[in-house]
Amino acid sequence: MPLHMRLGTEDLTRCRFAVSPLCQTHEALRLLRRPARHRYHRAWLARVRAAASRLDLSDLWLFMPRGRGYTPDFLGPPPEAPSAAFEDEIARMRATDPAMARVEMARSLECTPGALESARGRELLADPAAAVRLLADVTERAWHTLLAPDWPRLRALLEADIAHRSRRLASGGLEALFADLDARVAWSADTRTLRVGDVFPGFPITQRLDGRGVLLMPSVFVWPDVISGFAPPWQPTILYPARGIGELWGAAARPDASEAVVRLIGANRALLLAGLVAPASTTELAHRTGLAASSVSGHLSVLRDAGLLTSRRHGHQVLYERTALGRALTGPGR
Repeated sequence: MPLHMRLGTEDLTRCRFAVSPLCQTHEALRLLRRPARHRYHRAWLARVRAAASRLDLSDLWLFMPRGRGYTPDFLGPPPEAPSAAFEDEIARMRATDPAMARVEMARSLECTPGALESARGRELLADPAAAVRLLADVTERAWHTLLAPDWPRLRALLEADIAHRSRRLASGGLEALFADLDARVAWSADTRTLRVGDVFPGFPITQRLDGRGVLLMPSVFVWPDVISGFAPPWQPTILYPARGIGELWGAAARPDASEAVVRLIGANRALLLAGLVAPASTTELAHRTGLAASSVSGHLSVLRDAGLLTSRRHGHQVLYERTALGRALTGPGR
């Protein structure tokens, strides 16, 4: 059954976006548990397989059902800041109220046959404060081992998605924002209702937001799912697949640029222009193309001055995007 989020007047002004390295860590670990169902991250899976095998993830995976089921919200609570640091988020996870953690862990274990009655399940529930510390320690090791090295690249993609969605919201309101967010997310202006995917068994199918608004979080690893819900005290949240994940790991290959464009503006500037399929930062473009960041910065300035790119600050980064002229120069499909 789909979840229906009823938005009141205050909720309409409290819809926001955020990037969460903690949530991305847990979604990546969920992917490691079910690698066969994901076609976009095969290169990443192959690269981290050896390092992941040295991590003991069994306790975390106990709370990540293989099929449809509930994962404790405290493992990846909706972030309070638009772009949270992992260190702040893991500290918040460590501060979880043990009583609430026990309730959420028990609910999660019920989704896996035999888990609630297992010796390990009973042990974790018997001392929820120790369980929170243990799960936070495992999460922190997984972050540093598996995601931190790639985080600048992942963050750039997530922030580019938010920049795109924010422009749609500014130009066309909620209707434009949700029109292409995901096929499983639908907005009804008449009833002020968001209809979102399917909810887990036992979760209310109608949720009144009561002025809390909706938090929208693009995710690199959540595909093919859309995750919604988060019961109080958490802010209602929707995790949806970010734009551009299909090109994320293949982007390390140098993008193609036509010979005519190379002759017109030079090889490196043509390379950068061709690589801007989605908004990106100087750091991300340097990573994609193999050029020095200082060189990339200079070329981007020239392309912007020529009217082929625009730039705007988003959080702590400056994102570059092709203009209509830049898209015309690179040609269709580039």
